[in-house]
Amino acid sequence: MDVIVRPTPVLQGEFGALSSKNYTTRYLLVAALSEGVSTIYHPAHSEDSDAIRRCIADLGAVLTEDDEKIVIQGFGRHPRDVKELNVGNAGAVLRFLMAVAALSPEVTFVNTYPDSLGKRPHDDLITALGQLGVEVEHNVGRLPITIRGGNPTGGRITVSGAVSSQYLSALLFLTPLLQEDSEIIVLDDLKSKVVVGQTLEVLEQAGIVVYAADDYMSFKVPGRQTYAAKSYTVQGDYPGSAAVLAAAAVTKSDVKIHRLAEHSKQGEKAIVDVLRMMEVPLTHQEGTVHVQGNGKLKAVEFDGDAATDAVLAMVAAAVFAEGTSRFYNVENLRYKECDRITDYLAELTRAGANVEERRDEIIVHGMPEGVEGGVTINAHYDHRVIMALTVVGLRARQPLVIKDAHHVAKSYPQFFDHLRALGANVEWVE
Repeated sequence: MDVIVRPTPVLQGEFGALSSKNYTTRYLLVAALSEGVSTIYHPAHSEDSDAIRRCIADLGAVLTEDDEKIVIQGFGRHPRDVKELNVGNAGAVLRFLMAVAALSPEVTFVNTYPDSLGKRPHDDLITALGQLGVEVEHNVGRLPITIRGGNPTGGRITVSGAVSSQYLSALLFLTPLLQEDSEIIVLDDLKSKVVVGQTLEVLEQAGIVVYAADDYMSFKVPGRQTYAAKSYTVQGDYPGSAAVLAAAAVTKSDVKIHRLAEHSKQGEKAIVDVLRMMEVPLTHQEGTVHVQGNGKLKAVEFDGDAATDAVLAMVAAAVFAEGTSRFYNVENLRYKECDRITDYLAELTRAGANVEERRDEIIVHGMPEGVEGGVTINAHYDHRVIMALTVVGLRARQPLVIKDAHHVAKSYPQFFDHLRALGANVEWVE
């Protein structure tokens, strides 16, 4: 389904942030890797979190869920022998479960999104799994991928971090269960170090010991460990909230979002700091971000590597800022559901924005007077692109039609409901 976004001068209201997708995915995984019963309170509900629910159930976890929590009986280091897993369009879920599948005799990950996840490369993780004695059959690094494991070994493992930190996280989830101790060496650069910090935080909560170098470029992981069955509470989600906060920033607004912890390890909490740098009137106290926007913003320069999933929303706000903004160190945006630099900037240009592309930078020449709009734009099946383009549509002079906007459900199914509740003029169309 498509969405029409019409100019909306004022947003007003408040709601609680949805639960974090990243933390929900990790808590579900460590609960499945335990051999006892774990409870996760306030888990996220989205296509990605539903994908990992479905897959860990296929692998033998027993899940019971109500409105407040999900209770999981894990399978430990002995997943059920299944022939196929379908992760949908969830890249992190695929990569984490490729590592878990190394404990199984043979599992094939099918390709149900050939135009999105099916295009994304996984070579670096495939290479690392080969060092564990795992045989991987693949389509030039892409889906479909068959893992033939059963008895992976530990030892010294090298993995590139230049494309994604998810490969490293996958190995960090697997190696504590191996019989041998492991040493993981990160080659090249490491993207999204903040997200590795989230993985390490969850592992520690699950009773797993990992010795990490300060720069996260090497790790020592004792083998023969057991994931503890625990209770976890999922915090509010900054990546999804970033687009709503950007929408409040570019309009006249009085918007409060609750459940956004000031001391969260989510790198995307930087959206609050970036909006402050843009001179957006806001406060952040006791878990509530309160934006009282006046539609006036100043340009910024920002290193986006630590806040990957908020950069597109920041760029959307910068479209209406006074001056030229620069978002650098963002090349890993190219390896997401779509190329979030080339594809996103093409759609922004179509909507009337003045943007420039570099290999690892996005340059935004602000247009405080607003953009023209009046076109149909392609969000490339990407939830983050959909949300960011919606922000731009609120300040366009003519309506924007965003194609296939239902793919926002990958991470934030309630996004348009929440915006409508704040007064945004958005409407679904067939």
